[in-house]
Amino acid sequence: MARGILGTLGLLGTLVFAVPLGFLGVQFLVSERYLMGGVFLGLAVAMVLLQEFLTTPQDIPAMLAEKVTGTVVGEEKPEESKRSE
Repeated sequence: MARGILGTLGLLGTLVFAVPLGFLGVQFLVSERYLMGGVFLGLAVAMVLLQEFLTTPQDIPAMLAEKVTGTVVGEEKPEESKRSE
């Protein structure tokens, strides 16, 4: 799935919190505390999945900005590049 700059920064922000939770979950699993390890790993996975697939009201301006930026900058189609050669 293609991700713009704002989407990448949002994912990075989520990973800042999800990765330590995942490590904590692994540490609990290694020390044979399976319930707490599973809970922390589940929270870490849920954070990333929710950030990726849930659209919140704060995401709408970012989505509009990416669409406008893509429209203004535009991507050259392969057909147009052949014509210009």
